Amino acid sequence: MAQFGNATIELLNSVYARGARHAVTLMRHSAREYHPERHDLENPLTDAGRAYARRLGERLPKDLLVRGYASPPHRCMETAELILEGHGAQGGRSTRHRPLEVLGVFYALDQIKMWKGMKTAGGLVPYLESWFAGDVPVDAMMAPGLAANLVVGVLAEKLSDPVAERQLDVCVSHDMTVHLVRDRVLGEAAADAKVEYLDALVLFELDGELRLASHRGTEVALDHAAARATLTGAKATGPTGDQGTQGEF
Repeated sequence: MAQFGNATIELLNSVYARGARHAVTLMRHSAREYHPERHDLENPLTDAGRAYARRLGERLPKDLLVRGYASPPHRCMETAELILEGHGAQGGRSTRHRPLEVLGVFYALDQIKMWKGMKTAGGLVPYLESWFAGDVPVDAMMAPGLAANLVVGVLAEKLSDPVAERQLDVCVSHDMTVHLVRDRVLGEAAADAKVEYLDALVLFELDGELRLASHRGTEVALDHAAARATLTGAKATGPTGDQGTQGEF
């Protein structure tokens, strides 16, 4: 079986071994089908993808209570469902999974323009690079810094709402969203490494500090107040004084 999800399990084990009590993942869905005649967001998981997701759940630490959230498309919802099922099958506790719009492609203001732009650019990574550089139409994509801040802000709020002593919130999204947060917050360029199925970033609190980590070894401290300010509409600036730039939180 392919090793999808191994890096995420290793990262989570490391975070909890350091003393974290509650963590939130921003995770790509499991392996999916590719049918060009379908709208891309309607392509479901493959049978192998279902097995990968269930296996990841089976390998989660069993002292964790797991909650699930997902982008509304079925492949993301099913990924979250199967992770929780796998966790429960091995004696773990879970609550439920439900859709969360911020895990979707909310930043695509005009999906047709986005898909056309991606095709013209030659694929996802070249299009992401153009978006991050400010070279896509402003009516096609939300400003990337704002989009990343909204995602991280919502995930950070999950840490403020624990329901167990040791907990994991699994948040399933798309490779585009994981790339977005990796680039804007962690400074990991899209061209440097592919976001594989079930790869995740992990958000957690340790010693009173909000932190975001990737399995590639990057970890940054974030400002929880700045994350909340993004959600409430208050002005929050980062160390550089610019809104929506890397390291704002």
